[in-house]
Amino acid sequence: MKLLLNMIPIWLTSLPFGICIAQSTTFSIKQGALQNRKITHQFILPTASIFSLAPCRMVLSVTVYDRILVPLLRRITRTERGITILQRIGIGMVFSIITMITSSIVEKKRLMVVQNNSLYNLATISMFWLAPQFIIIEIADGFALAGPQKYFYDLVPDSLRSFGIALYLSMVGATNFLSSFMITIVDHVTTRALEKSWFGKNLDSSRLDHFYLLLAMITTLNLCVLVTSRYSYKNVQKKTHMAMADCH
Repeated sequence: MKLLLNMIPIWLTSLPFGICIAQSTTFSIKQGALQNRKITHQFILPTASIFSLAPCRMVLSVTVYDRILVPLLRRITRTERGITILQRIGIGMVFSIITMITSSIVEKKRLMVVQNNSLYNLATISMFWLAPQFIIIEIADGFALAGPQKYFYDLVPDSLRSFGIALYLSMVGATNFLSSFMITIVDHVTTRALEKSWFGKNLDSSRLDHFYLLLAMITTLNLCVLVTSRYSYKNVQKKTHMAMADCH
């Protein structure tokens, strides 16, 4: 029970980041459908094609982290991992904030072009404007999602290792439900308060830029909680191995 209680704070603080990740598979794809996807006159990129590069970017970011950043940080900090798992999660949250701000800027740019050209519901800017936010979010993914996975793995003893992984997977699933719930709440509040929802039937009449800024603010507050709470943990796996070594 004590181990479970120690995991809950990190499980909760990782949820806002997961909500940011969820937007890349929902609204970002819809945005791409309204943008210029032409490579040539005869070849048009599928709407979801930009997301297909996500695994490649994820592999690249993790490789750079493990092969370049970790050895460099080991020399600076003189620790085994270079940085702690909690610092890794915090860095991922910073990148997720940058992602949401970038997404807001790109969406605002798209809306301005649509309004200035008076071309309602017509592709105006290239879909490759979405590329920066996808690249940054995958860098954040390599830090903030890989961090909790390692955290839950190290915090539990060998007999509960599967429970730690299950807790990590439950976090990933919970963020998708929370993302849908948050969109419903924001839709309801903005409809009543502003008499116009941020999520219209058409994205050209929506204000996703405001929604992305809202997510950036929530993640910033969440990061502040993580930093100011001074949360610490003990590596149970390491202790277990040390105890076994003492017995021998």
